[in-house]
Amino acid sequence: MAGRPRTHSPRTKIQHQKLSLLNLGSQFLCSSQTMKLSLAVLSLAATASAFTAVNTPMTRGLSTSRVVADSVFAPVGRVAGTQLEAAKQTPHGGTLVDLILKTDAEKEAAIAKCSKELQLTPRQLCDVELIMNGGFSPLTSFMDESTYKHVVDNVALPDGLIFGLPVVFDTDDEDLQPGDMVLLKDGDRAIATVEFTDKYMPNKAYECKQCYGTSEIEHPGSLMVATERGKYYMGGKITGLNLPIRDFPCKTPAEVRETLPDDVDVVAFQCRNPVHRAHYELFTRALDDPLVGEGGVVLVHPTCGPTQADDIPGVVRYKTYEVLKEETHNDRTRWEYLPYSMHMAGPREAIQHMMIRKNFGCTHFIIGRDMAGSKSSVTGEDYYGAYDAQDFAKEKGPELGVTPVPSLNLVYTEEEGYVTADEAKERGLNEKKLSGTKFRQMLRGGEDIPEWFAFKSVVKVFEGERLNIRL
Repeated sequence: MAGRPRTHSPRTKIQHQKLSLLNLGSQFLCSSQTMKLSLAVLSLAATASAFTAVNTPMTRGLSTSRVVADSVFAPVGRVAGTQLEAAKQTPHGGTLVDLILKTDAEKEAAIAKCSKELQLTPRQLCDVELIMNGGFSPLTSFMDESTYKHVVDNVALPDGLIFGLPVVFDTDDEDLQPGDMVLLKDGDRAIATVEFTDKYMPNKAYECKQCYGTSEIEHPGSLMVATERGKYYMGGKITGLNLPIRDFPCKTPAEVRETLPDDVDVVAFQCRNPVHRAHYELFTRALDDPLVGEGGVVLVHPTCGPTQADDIPGVVRYKTYEVLKEETHNDRTRWEYLPYSMHMAGPREAIQHMMIRKNFGCTHFIIGRDMAGSKSSVTGEDYYGAYDAQDFAKEKGPELGVTPVPSLNLVYTEEEGYVTADEAKERGLNEKKLSGTKFRQMLRGGEDIPEWFAFKSVVKVFEGERLNIRL
């Protein structure tokens, strides 16, 4: 918006990108333990020249093509007699996918068709769960090559339906081929079967540039694509068997919808970190926003899957949410958990989060400053502007069918407690600040944490989990 202050804008200088990637590649080549990272870095650098004439996803219009890829997304019937039918928000694409078989006989028959078994990575496990439970509706499969390319280039499925980021199955296995029926497992637990439909080698550097705005390896999303994902991607139809057993319970979209009111707005709040006082004030005050109808409720819906390496582990985050739920019991606040793997993709991940929460029954979505943003692990510079995600969400919100609610910029003052930064400045109020670095230092030193910054119950969890988190 005109006149609004910005932080750093996304970096797009290709020469700097090539140099950064190649320098990092040479550093890692000396270690055999990091050979995969080195090769991935050099691979990204080698294809960086392809980016010189690429439009960014923030400026390109969506395709109006209506060619439907039935192998990837298809209508799935709703469950009759549930609140889903009367929910205020319709699922993305019109119907909520449910691919989970209901009887033991059906599951045994599906398993009997499989000729191979694979163990799912933590990120794959999240994706499989959200495909089969409807969180990624209208997807019913991992994306085939044509669908993958369309989402990468157009922020949309081939039929034009908006979709933020590609959902792919990656592998290094040379023996896996289209037509294979494979049992996907998490340890000893059978999660799903997949019938692979195609196998392709993605241009990972191009994918990162389009989806993350950069292919620099310092971006956590690019790092994940380069070093965690396999050489090949495969499309494949999913049949659900059993939901994963997690330390944090993750209800399906249908189960969450049954708990939500069907006649008022539902405002989603996404987070990947513990909730402190400022966060709590932010999402409770969002219900007073003029964009939200009277009597609305907020669904606090943290992601508890893989995220940045230096983030607090999901299990520890879950414990902080549970104690805070008890300490701040509020009839207008609901708490659920999402098995989602973060990309730190800024604007495009904001769209992905909004789409997922739409499937969970939410009509509105709180967009914070620097939503799903990330910094360079080398320079510390931001990859996205502070309001890039908000602007992209406002642009695409009407098409997506979810109303973005910009978050308030709140500060704590000695005189009035939490107020907006503008009000504090206008009235000359005395602000109190506590940086994340100082907060961690105080935790390490056993110092008392001020209650205006963090809830006592949350601090107690941190103190009890010191050995399991990086402070």
